[in-house]
Amino acid sequence: MLKSRKELDAELGGAARAWLDEALAEAAHDAATPDAPGREAAGPYTSPPWELRYAAAGRHCGLEHADSVRSLLLVEARATLPSVTRLYEQGTAAERRAVLLTLHRLDLGSTALPLVEDALRTNDTRLVAAAVGPYAADHLDPHAWRHAVLKCLFTEVPVAAVARLDDRARGDAELARMLGDFADERTAAVRAVPEDLRTVLALTAADAGAHRAPSTAAPAAPAPTEES
Repeated sequence: MLKSRKELDAELGGAARAWLDEALAEAAHDAATPDAPGREAAGPYTSPPWELRYAAAGRHCGLEHADSVRSLLLVEARATLPSVTRLYEQGTAAERRAVLLTLHRLDLGSTALPLVEDALRTNDTRLVAAAVGPYAADHLDPHAWRHAVLKCLFTEVPVAAVARLDDRARGDAELARMLGDFADERTAAVRAVPEDLRTVLALTAADAGAHRAPSTAAPAAPAPTEES
């Protein structure tokens, strides 16, 4: 869970708080000068100072606080699509995760969906979990969102990470069909059906009447190959 500035101040040491003060001041300055020459043309060697701070957050504030510090920097800078894209594409997995966790706090509309889609193509469970947060709930179309839920099941990311799962899954007959197919594949492969699948399947039935329950019987034929 991302921490507020007040929570961070209570947990960080003096040197880390001072570093964070400076970093946020640099981010605020960048936000206050959106028309500064070259701001959107920044590259690997011309990135604004706060972006360099973004990468260094773990070293100065501790790895346990890095997500929260990076999120604060993105919000304070009013990070634009070029900035978040640059930080995501050039960043480590931890830096990418912080971008994904913060997208819903930025004024980007649906323009950052390619970052979410990229994360969902990986098998890094940290990125997948971050990608199915509030931004995905607000902007992924039904087809892509259903596949995101299946990705969580396939990579064993708890569906508790999926923002607004109750709202979006309720009465979704197509998602119910996809879950049933996935359960059948697992059963055919003599693999356990995840309990989370049953949880989501129950949600799809909330307003849609009966659904096809996942099979639990052992198969008579060899299993098909699973794909993410």
